Amino acid sequence: MVFTRFLQRFRQSRKPSPPPLPDDLQEIYQKASQGHVLEQVLWGKALLNSQYLPSDHMRAYEWFTIAAKAHYGPAHNMLGRCAQFGWGCPRNLPTAAQHYNRAAQLGDLWGTYNLGILYMRGLGVEKNMKQAFILFRRAALKGHPKSMNLLARFIEEGWETPPNPQAAFDWYRRSAEGGDYRGQHNYAALLLSMNRPEEALEFWRKSVQNATPDILLAMERELSRPNAPHDDELRQDIAQKLAEFRTEHEIDHLSATSS
Repeated sequence: MVFTRFLQRFRQSRKPSPPPLPDDLQEIYQKASQGHVLEQVLWGKALLNSQYLPSDHMRAYEWFTIAAKAHYGPAHNMLGRCAQFGWGCPRNLPTAAQHYNRAAQLGDLWGTYNLGILYMRGLGVEKNMKQAFILFRRAALKGHPKSMNLLARFIEEGWETPPNPQAAFDWYRRSAEGGDYRGQHNYAALLLSMNRPEEALEFWRKSVQNATPDILLAMERELSRPNAPHDDELRQDIAQKLAEFRTEHEIDHLSATSS
């Protein structure tokens, strides 16, 4: 009787073994353990989100901290992300800005972009559109597609720089060709306005693969215009993606606030 109860408790306490790590992920862990900063950041990212590992934000934060102590820019960028979103540490926007700033000083383009976002929105720092423009331009000139998209927006709108439609168009194109889904959508919208519908469809088809709900809703609006080309498959893809994201609160909020 006692043995039976013990066996039941033992069986209940047993947890399924985690799936074995793929060879490439195992190699990343081994190199991280040996002190390679790139792999330390990659391993930390895997701990944030991987199908092969249980999520462990605190351990991820520790790995980013180890790499940051070696003055590695991408590690400071990830510490900034942790502080911005509360991954493995308390959410603290001024601390996020400090880490992004250090990443930018070390030449990390993602850190430069993320710092620009904080200045543009006034998160953790005083809102400063001029500084945001400088940061986006710096990263865009070094090949960062997301920064190219926002640099194009600044130039298009005339924020902190004289408006220049041709220059904005060129930066949107470079962003789109670089793979940024927002840049692809914005470039497609401009192509449609220039009566180049087939080219617009090409970039919307690319954008839909990674687009977030706000961009999917914007694509729906553009494709509802009288001069928009018909592409039933693209419309179905957009609808399917939105269905995957959909919650009553999220979609209602985006419909009211996105532009």
